[in-house]
Amino acid sequence: MIIGSFNVENLFDRAKALNQATWKQGAPVLAAHAELTQLLERDPYSEPDRARILELFEFLGILRQDESEFMRLRKIRGALLRRPRDRTKPVSVVAHGRSAWIGWVELKTEHVDELAMEHTAMVIRDVGADVLGVVEAEARPVLDLFTAAMLKKVGGTPYDQVMLIDGNDGRGIDVGLLSRLPIAGVRTHIYDTDHIGTVFSRDCCEYHLELGEGRTLVVLVNHLKSKGYGSKDDPIGAKRRHRQATCIAEIYNALIDEGYPLVAVVGDLNDTPDSDALQPLLGATTLKDISEHPGFDPGPRAKAPSRARTTRSTTCCSRPTCSPWRRAVASSARGFGAAIAPRTGGRSTQPSRARSIPPPTTPRSGPRSTCDGALQARHRRGSSSPSSFCA
Repeated sequence: MIIGSFNVENLFDRAKALNQATWKQGAPVLAAHAELTQLLERDPYSEPDRARILELFEFLGILRQDESEFMRLRKIRGALLRRPRDRTKPVSVVAHGRSAWIGWVELKTEHVDELAMEHTAMVIRDVGADVLGVVEAEARPVLDLFTAAMLKKVGGTPYDQVMLIDGNDGRGIDVGLLSRLPIAGVRTHIYDTDHIGTVFSRDCCEYHLELGEGRTLVVLVNHLKSKGYGSKDDPIGAKRRHRQATCIAEIYNALIDEGYPLVAVVGDLNDTPDSDALQPLLGATTLKDISEHPGFDPGPRAKAPSRARTTRSTTCCSRPTCSPWRRAVASSARGFGAAIAPRTGGRSTQPSRARSIPPPTTPRSGPRSTCDGALQARHRRGSSSPSSFCA
């Protein structure tokens, strides 16, 4: 079995600010939009908030009109701004806070080049993952259309199981799953909170896949906070990624305690395995970076296995007790990572104390962790095999 993750960078439509010739061209727009979105959620707006909202509206080109090259102001009810017809008079914020108006500021999108879509389909076809975590996809119907049409166009086999749940990012860059295994259950973590607030900037979506013989594989698909337009050394983004990694670790440990030994953590973690931000995942659990496994193949793009480990933002992890192994797939320039998984039907008969898995515990009532979300629906299976991996 091959498990992977791929940042598709949107399949059909992508924010114009994300689609510029260089990252530096769009980064200031994205940073301003992110700051403005947070400010607009406050209730009430303080005087400093109002002043900063006007500064950001002017920077984004929507102070005097609802649309600019990259932005669009959507208004449903109430008024946020007063725009005098006399352009010599200043624009002012008239809403006292979020509760006084309904609307938002959104990024304008444009169609993705067809050749780029075909290249994405070719990479997915060539990797041939049985289970593929997808990052930065627009919506489930779009993902379903892509696998049915584009994969088929390039000679690939469409995926039967396609799932995506809208996350917390308003730019339409969500995480999803393409699977050749039956999806038995889905659980979102978009509502998970800690002592600061909402944890996941997108989601840590939890998929339960049927392996047969009563076994279940749980895949946690992630897209952690980006480094894209943060300040030098990214202290704010690193703190958010640390919070997210801590929550993922709690989810993972709870799944192990509940008797799910086959757990894969995949996606775009936006940091290196040795970073402080990811230590709650790789330093405080049984998870391991998949590229550390001797069977990992970094591919022709990497001159040495260590290069794949230090340069790619998509990190795959594996429990050290996993055995036997089939093969691994390395990363590409667009952030592909994949796990090596146990062979189907093959199992070591050699006794090993390190590989023993405790029997499933009685499921706990209430939230499983301090980061637990509001959606509690689960699909529970019987005991799994004593071979374990995660990616």
